[in-house]
Amino acid sequence: MDISIVIPLFNEDESLTELCAWIERVVTEHQLSYEVIFIDDGSTDFSWNVIEQLRAKNTNIKAIKFQRNYGKSAALNEGFRAAQGEIIITMDADMQDSPDEIPELRKMILEHNYDIVSGWKKKRFDNTFTKNIPSKLFNAAARSMSKIQLNDFNCGLKAYKKKVVKSIEVYGEMHRYVPVLAKWAGFRNIGEKVVEHRARKYGVTKFGWDRFINGFLDLMTIFFVGKFGKRPMHFFGLWGTLSFFAGLSIFAYLTVSKFFFDITGMTQRPLFFFAILSMIIGTQLFLAGFIGELITRNAAERNHYLIEQKIGL
Repeated sequence: MDISIVIPLFNEDESLTELCAWIERVVTEHQLSYEVIFIDDGSTDFSWNVIEQLRAKNTNIKAIKFQRNYGKSAALNEGFRAAQGEIIITMDADMQDSPDEIPELRKMILEHNYDIVSGWKKKRFDNTFTKNIPSKLFNAAARSMSKIQLNDFNCGLKAYKKKVVKSIEVYGEMHRYVPVLAKWAGFRNIGEKVVEHRARKYGVTKFGWDRFINGFLDLMTIFFVGKFGKRPMHFFGLWGTLSFFAGLSIFAYLTVSKFFFDITGMTQRPLFFFAILSMIIGTQLFLAGFIGELITRNAAERNHYLIEQKIGL
């Protein structure tokens, strides 16, 4: 199979028929074998009914329906697990991403051997103050921390080699950072393509201001997990040990001052309380690292979602 098109959705019943017709027109024109995998993230409208009708007409359409809303990351993770195409394309269901970009995204991976090609919506139709400016700040921070030179981390239109999506786990709000997750997994050949951003034709956006707060928190999580996820003791143990010995050194200094220089009032000195605090924090950090090691060695499967129904899978 040439491509798998993974499309997460939540209450997008108005756009699905038109989107499927557009995708079918593009892949037929370029003679691509394909599958479209819809992941219904607990929609409360008629999205699933529309998908069932589309499947009856086109067996290349497959779908997963979550029992409740889990979020875009969960939807992508399940879509990646199900995808069988040589190249996996992700796009949003609101028709702000153009299926006409699919052949070129695939071509860039095949001809330039990219692991990932990420879309860049250089010209946007979003509100400048509520989406564009915060998005630019967010992308600048992600670039600085990840050292991945992408202008639009959050663009839903991306192409991946199959082995990339089978090697990563997407959870929380980390769909914004799939390139970062891929880099930590050893896939460093990441390209970018300017893609068309279309004005929303149906429905309303499903994301609010909280996505920026959650996004920055998840960025910090990715870097910690990427570097210390398999060895938490190396982080907590190091800082715990340094903190404990800093407190112990202060105690040694205070003890020497009392017995050799006859300095009284040891327990009234601020350094005494700082030493106690430092040793307590050091002990807690060390224990956190030890418990983290136990958890990483005995962790159950993280991504488990209640799936109500599947079509074609």
